[in-house]
Amino acid sequence: MYDEKRRVELVNFLRTRRARLLPAQVGLPDGMRRRTPGLRREEVAQLANVSVEWYTRLEQGRDIRVSKRALENIARALLLDGDERMHLFHLVRQEPPTDQHAAEEEVSLSLQRFLDAQGNHPAYVIGKRWERIAWNAAACAVFEDFSLLTPRERNVVWTLFVNPARRRLHVHWEQVAQQVLAKFRISYGLYAGDPLLGELVEDLQRESEEFRLWWPRHMVQEGPSGVKLMEHPLVGRLSLEHHSFQVNEAPTQRVVVYTPFAEENTAQKLEQLLSLQLRV
Repeated sequence: MYDEKRRVELVNFLRTRRARLLPAQVGLPDGMRRRTPGLRREEVAQLANVSVEWYTRLEQGRDIRVSKRALENIARALLLDGDERMHLFHLVRQEPPTDQHAAEEEVSLSLQRFLDAQGNHPAYVIGKRWERIAWNAAACAVFEDFSLLTPRERNVVWTLFVNPARRRLHVHWEQVAQQVLAKFRISYGLYAGDPLLGELVEDLQRESEEFRLWWPRHMVQEGPSGVKLMEHPLVGRLSLEHHSFQVNEAPTQRVVVYTPFAEENTAQKLEQLLSLQLRV
């Protein structure tokens, strides 16, 4: 599969990407003292949903069969950026899957300023694949620090169905999940040929029993704004009214803003959460 120089380059690239990561960066416990820096091979394999033997052979530059899907999983597990992902695919002589309309997934500076101007009110932007692509500090305070997550982990649908902490956050999780799924179905219909959206749906069907049950029902609903009740682990009950609207200059993007409802002293709790976030 490789000539000698390409094999050496691949081996060194994967080892250095693995060595630079701390377990906490990928949601793993520190565990026992490590003889060498970075993640272990078995941890990368676990994160990428591949066998330890297969990943070891890949990192050693062995002549093995490598699919684009497996490489994408490895890229996510190692938190590779766009250039690093492209480099990995080229080293394995694979053509990277196209990321259509990538430019549309970048927010303008003025839109980021709008998010920041919301102050204590959580706000973020989702792209065509429902990944949070921009956010403010209040959103990180209420949900989690999105800057530390991979694109898949920032995906609204993925986290809602797969992340146990997000399930616990929503008081009426099933209702919220079905509403989000009905909205997501519209996006899926608009971009049905997008390979990454198709991959997301396949992975959700594998990982979530509820998604697997509800997806064949083809529920479709744009859905009005409304109130969401959340049980936050630090401040307790939050009552938040949420609004979303399309970005005129970037039609594939949607802004979501949460404002405190009149109950549960939510405004004061949001201020408290943001204060804690800014101290970190």
